[in-house]
Order: sequence, then structure tokens, then C-alpha cells
Amino acid sequence: MIKVSVFYPHQSDGKFNMAYYCDDHMPLVRRLLGSAVKNTAVEQGLSGGTPGSSPLYVALGHMYFDSIPAFVEAWTPHAAEIIADIPNYTNLQPQLQISEVKL
Repeated sequence: MIKVSVFYPHQSDGKFNMAYYCDDHMPLVRRLLGSAVKNTAVEQGLSGGTPGSSPLYVALGHMYFDSIPAFVEAWTPHAAEIIADIPNYTNLQPQLQISEVKL
């Protein structure tokens, strides 16, 4: 299984609408990518390693797929629409990472 993670780095002038991300963006992603998405998860950054410090990332979104080809096949036809939704919830530049999940 693979996990596609989208990281939204903390910036002092950054804006991130968590309600929109959870209630609108992630359902859009799940609907467009269909059954290829096995699961999704969202994390909200609270703090860095030192209590009271800013988190490295204000939010992280995760999507799970059976394989990289399954992700690419589901993502490619809908990438433009998903990316076009980003300004509706943030002014941050997301970073993407694909990982293999070891259970």
C-alpha cells in the first residue's frame, strides 16, 4: 500500500481554512478519485517539538492507494480540478510525498 501525503508548511502569513479542507476539499478528492482511494486522513498541526512553538506543518492530508500506478491512474484525469480548489482554502504551497506503508 502507498500513502500520498500533502504537507502544508507553517508560514507566519499563511492562511488555512481547516473546515473547508475537511468538509469540501477532501470529499471532492474522494469523489473524483473514486474507489482507487482506500482511505483518507487529515492532521492539523498544533505545535513543533518545543511546547508552544509553531508546528512545522499547519495541516497534512493523506490518501491511501494500492499502488503508485493506481494513484497515477486515478489522479491524472482530475489533477487540474483538484489543484484549482487549493486557493479556496489556503495560500500555502503544498508539498507532496509518496510513501510505502509498512504494516
